[in-house]
Amino acid sequence: MTTQTSQTPSYPSSQAPSQTPSPAPSHTPAQTPGQAPSHTAAQPPSRPSRPTLSEGIRDGLVELIVSGRLKPGERLIETRIAADFGTSQAPVREALRELEGLGLVESRPRRGRLVVPFVEQTIREAYVVRAALEETATRLAMLNGKLPLTDMRSDVDDMYRSAADGDVRGIGLASTRFHRRVIVAGRNLLLERAWENLQIEARTAIALMVTNPVLEQVAGEHAELLRVLEAGDVEAACLHTRSHQWAYADLPHADLPQDVHGAARTVRFPGDRV
Repeated sequence: MTTQTSQTPSYPSSQAPSQTPSPAPSHTPAQTPGQAPSHTAAQPPSRPSRPTLSEGIRDGLVELIVSGRLKPGERLIETRIAADFGTSQAPVREALRELEGLGLVESRPRRGRLVVPFVEQTIREAYVVRAALEETATRLAMLNGKLPLTDMRSDVDDMYRSAADGDVRGIGLASTRFHRRVIVAGRNLLLERAWENLQIEARTAIALMVTNPVLEQVAGEHAELLRVLEAGDVEAACLHTRSHQWAYADLPHADLPQDVHGAARTVRFPGDRV
């Protein structure tokens, strides 16, 4: 697809990653005394999530951009991409529009769409904004007693199942559902619109692809966040919510007595200095 080679590039991001699945953790969702057990335990094993055509194309192009196989300034031709993926131009066009919104592609008059240099700072900046929005939504939802904790437990269970299956896309989708529930529970339409405009699902997919975290650890971090939310301490929950996103912005946790995830953890992007 690129101008440097006549070979059709590989798009591993549109498929399940090559991780060796670990055994499913012995995870039991936290229960409130007197509450019926979570219904998720009786659900059949989940199947690896399958992206839509446009999402598969988007993820494939993201990996080529992040890895440097698509060079900055390289022209992206819809017909060529469609031929590489064996699709029509419609899903390609949709994928390119999304990449443009994420700042990975730009349109120029008479030149078409071009690859923009991948800058990790754009991901970090999005997580800083996201942290502020989710902290505010957490406060609003908890003060009104509106958090859908049962549904959020189901999302955490889905994350553990995806981690056991090595399903990066599945864990990203479950994480987005988990956090969207908090945003919606805040009942502030302006806040919700700002959060959605960050294109959380796509940015989560990019962050997981770039940082390549241990998937079981990602699920565990959400389980810990849920336990803090269930405890009902608004200030502790807001602090934990902010730190949960700051880890991906690589911001210091100086106001915390210890890392809230139980271990020193800094998300590293390619090119970071250790």
